[in-house]
Formats: sequence, C-alpha cells, structure tokens
Amino acid sequence: MTKKLLIRSSFAIGICLIFGFMGIIATQTGTEEWYPSLEKPWFDIPQNIFSPVWIIMYIFMGIAAGIVWNKGFYHKWVKTALYHFGFQLFLNGFWFLLFFALQKPFLALLDLIALFILILITIKWFRIVNKTAAYLLAPYALWVLFAIALNFEIWRLNS
Repeated sequence: MTKKLLIRSSFAIGICLIFGFMGIIATQTGTEEWYPSLEKPWFDIPQNIFSPVWIIMYIFMGIAAGIVWNKGFYHKWVKTALYHFGFQLFLNGFWFLLFFALQKPFLALLDLIALFILILITIKWFRIVNKTAAYLLAPYALWVLFAIALNFEIWRLNS
C-alpha cells in the first residue's frame, strides 16, 4: 500500500465514520423509548450487534473510496464513481434521521430502497475503476438489503 493510498483511504474512512457518528446521534433520540416499544420481526438483531456492523461497513466503504480516489480524481470515471459514492453516503445518513429521529419508518424504507439502488450503481462505477473497491462494497449492499427487510417488517407490523 502506498502512502498516498493510505492517506486517501484514511481520509475516506474518516468521512464515512463521521456519517456513522451522525447516525449514532440521530439514533439516540429513537432508541430510548420509541424503538423498544415497536413490534419487531423474528429476525431483528440486538443493538449491540447493529452498531458494530455499521462501523465495519463504514470502514470497508472508506477503503473502497480511497482505492478509487487513488486512481486520480482528474479521471472522469473516478469522479463519477465518487459522486455516486457521496450521494449514497448522504442517503445512508439520512436513513438514521428518518427512522430514529423523526420516527418515520415508511419514509426511511423509501430512503433505503433508493440507497440500495444507488449502492448498486456505485458498485458498477467502482468496478470500472477498480474491482477490489467494488467487492469491498458488496457486504454493504447485502447489509442494506437486510436493513430493507427489517425496516419493511417494522413498518408493516406497526402500521
């Protein structure tokens, strides 16, 4: 790993973790009373597992973005890939706000569906630039797919 790649990946991981931290702040308002009172599906996972998995996903995302960024931001495909990445990161953070802070599971579900589609598009662009970077986003896509199922069931059970 080159020094430039290490610096760019570290910076990208930092940005992703900032979004994760903002999600934690948004989550605090909903997890105290609202979320525990909801009816949840059989495949619900404990909060002490949910948060660490997100942290791992943010680290993978940051490494992937760093790899793509390291190919040179002057390149059209790199810019396109990173713009998609930035937008999906915004939708990612917005989900926590919608679901926990605003307590709007249906709007959060719509956000997750858009996020999943954008992740797939981002993977496509990352693959054009670097296949390893695209593969690093695959667990994230699967995790968001699980989050869609969980969010849907919570919405359905509590509507």
